[in-house]
Amino acid sequence: MDGTDMPLEDLLEHLATLANETLSLWDIPDGASARLINISENATYLVEAPDNYKSILRIHRENYHSRRAIQCELAWLDALGSQNVVTTPGYFIGKNGDAIQQATVSGLDAPRFLVLFHFVDGTAPDETGDMTDGYEELGSIAARCHEHAIHWNKPTPFERLIWDVDAVFGISPTWGDWRNAPEVTNDVRDTLKSVQSAIEIRLTAYGKAPERFNLIHADMRLANLLVDDAGTRLIDFDDCGHGWLMYDFAASISFIEDDLRIPDLKKAWLKGYRSVRELSIADESEIETFVMLRRMALLAWIGSHIEAPEPQELAPGFAATTARLGKVWLNGLKA
Repeated sequence: MDGTDMPLEDLLEHLATLANETLSLWDIPDGASARLINISENATYLVEAPDNYKSILRIHRENYHSRRAIQCELAWLDALGSQNVVTTPGYFIGKNGDAIQQATVSGLDAPRFLVLFHFVDGTAPDETGDMTDGYEELGSIAARCHEHAIHWNKPTPFERLIWDVDAVFGISPTWGDWRNAPEVTNDVRDTLKSVQSAIEIRLTAYGKAPERFNLIHADMRLANLLVDDAGTRLIDFDDCGHGWLMYDFAASISFIEDDLRIPDLKKAWLKGYRSVRELSIADESEIETFVMLRRMALLAWIGSHIEAPEPQELAPGFAATTARLGKVWLNGLKA
């Protein structure tokens, strides 16, 4: 998760120091402290202070986003919220008048970008039972975001990640090469090479017209919805960027692509989507291609982030299941 070979334990120690030393960059009550709650591309901390003060500090991964890219993320958050597309988390302005702070700490070679977000009350929808209602809402939220993105006059220059075939399979893939992931045996590699080739052919033909390829959330899972009495909020726009709109469905079933409930969840998602925005049969028919594209991106992500706890937990069997899903998908193309 860093540009160095530093052991994760040492990196987290430095980041914890950075988190707590930089709280003074914002107007935060005295006695505040930061506690790690998530580690992935970024390190995320819950900031707490007396009188029930809470906020969320994001320390950005080194060399993942530029300052301009983060500015563009926050601009989309502002636009979605101000135009009542979906409720998004607010963020605090630092004492220097900037939403994006930059700081360094002894032990880390490079400075890090930091953003302090408002704490959002609510809980993510339950993923252990019937998730169809949640997926129907996910579909409608995705459609509203897509419709907004297509018509939004984006700030220039607009800089965000691009989630296309090159980002997953190119010479400098964003999350690394899937071939380097754990348990990619010769048989798995042979199957996934065929899957990659088929994805490339299909998505080249599908194209990148603006109504198909535009600004997307790119990680719109139930875990990134927070629900309470005030409504539903969409969080964690860190991976938002330009990609195929239907990739947002693929992202919604990240890590559970082999779940027996997926056909029903897809049906619910499409129902919610079509309640807001038209979707052609051609677009719907390519969804499974995006599921395989995302699955292979996740395989690469596990390999390039294997020092972190979540990838370590996910790794056993992930490559073999990806190959099995790939075979089913390839066979379906021949039917």
